[in-house]
Amino acid sequence: MTDLRHAFASTENLIVAPGRLLLPSGPRPGLAVLLKAGRFAEIAEAEVLRARHPGAGRVDLPHHLMMPGFIDTHTHLTQSLGKSLVFGEPSEIFRRIWVPLEGSLDEHMVYLSAKLAALECLRGGFTTAVDAGTRSAGHVGRLADAARETGLRTVIARICNDLGGSAEIPDRDSILRSAEAHLAHYAGDPLIHPSLAISIPEAASDGMLRDVARLAAEAGAVFQTHVNEHLAAVERSLIARGRRPLEHLAHVGALGPQTLIAHATLVTPSELTLLRETGTAVAYNPVASVWKGNAVAPALQMQALGIRFGLGTDGTRADGFRLMDAAESLQRISYGLASGDSSCGAGWLWLEAATRMAAEASGLAAVTGRIAPGLAADFLLVDLDRPEFTPSHDLTWELVRYGSRDQIDAVFTCGRLRMVGGWPVDWDARALMAEIRDRAGPAIAAAPIQRLHPTADSLSATRPA
Repeated sequence: MTDLRHAFASTENLIVAPGRLLLPSGPRPGLAVLLKAGRFAEIAEAEVLRARHPGAGRVDLPHHLMMPGFIDTHTHLTQSLGKSLVFGEPSEIFRRIWVPLEGSLDEHMVYLSAKLAALECLRGGFTTAVDAGTRSAGHVGRLADAARETGLRTVIARICNDLGGSAEIPDRDSILRSAEAHLAHYAGDPLIHPSLAISIPEAASDGMLRDVARLAAEAGAVFQTHVNEHLAAVERSLIARGRRPLEHLAHVGALGPQTLIAHATLVTPSELTLLRETGTAVAYNPVASVWKGNAVAPALQMQALGIRFGLGTDGTRADGFRLMDAAESLQRISYGLASGDSSCGAGWLWLEAATRMAAEASGLAAVTGRIAPGLAADFLLVDLDRPEFTPSHDLTWELVRYGSRDQIDAVFTCGRLRMVGGWPVDWDARALMAEIRDRAGPAIAAAPIQRLHPTADSLSATRPA
């Protein structure tokens, strides 16, 4: 195999000729890409590019697919320290585990958690992650530090709750000033994209919901919130406000093209109409539905109605290929089997939802999500010389069903090589993991979390012999 570290030592004026190039029209042979200044500069037949740019370096990768990096439209970077604590737990774990855990983390633990999560994202082929906001006390900048050090493109939200659900609840004016400062601080940053968030609609007053959504829209940023995920939250909203959470967002004017709602698993036909008419985007989180949800978002119906959506992990498992497989599988199990739909997206939908559509839902369509001239060179090199792709008859669908992160040989963001064989090229991931092993136990023990389900290991004595 080509020594990727040596071959990509410099990506300034470099022609990359993969065996297949994944474009919006599908995987194409015979094409090459010119990388320049961290972007895709030109796409053409390999010999044409070489004739146009005789002084450019060249890398031939006949057994690789060059594809856009995956985009996680919904995750939680400061939950990586406790990710397996929620196994077997009933819904609304944020109340008993995530709010207490995140709220107790000091600045350094926030940084360690975010860097661990970024490591997992890049290993899983995610070149971009949309973080929904940390509930820790004022340590948002440490998420940006972790993203820069690892090279993960990140949308970082500042939580603007004024009725609870985070470690600190400043007064209304302070929240709005901090929101504006956050948007201004990262405006134009090449790797960090600012966002605003309210954890769930009930954690904010009507005025705050309206104002935060407006501030995001005016700044060209994304406004994030969790909506219609659990039955309990839907019922609380009906009791307190007389409307379901999504209906309430529409009532106060917080829906729109700037809004990205996570989950939307419990949506009525009229709510689907609201999403379509307002241009609101959805993060479809299939693994979260399996592990801790009450239902599965009707993603196929959303696609048919023209509702914008992308795939998200919700911090469950950072593996882009397994995420696509889960997205297709849950649609087939929940809707396809009953209706006789044996296609359920035909593979292409889930590949698009993990890349181009995810970028559009995340407000990054002009930045990443496709291999196209002018966009950031965020991409993966996938080894096709594997049994799973031999023989290959439908590579798009094969990537969804047979792909796995161990087939990713290299990960790039902004044209820079970040990972080879699942490990970073310019920082010590094992040293990070060693520090986290030392510190995570005391941090978890000090957090006032409440688990209802014992660990599987603790139940070993009750297992059948």
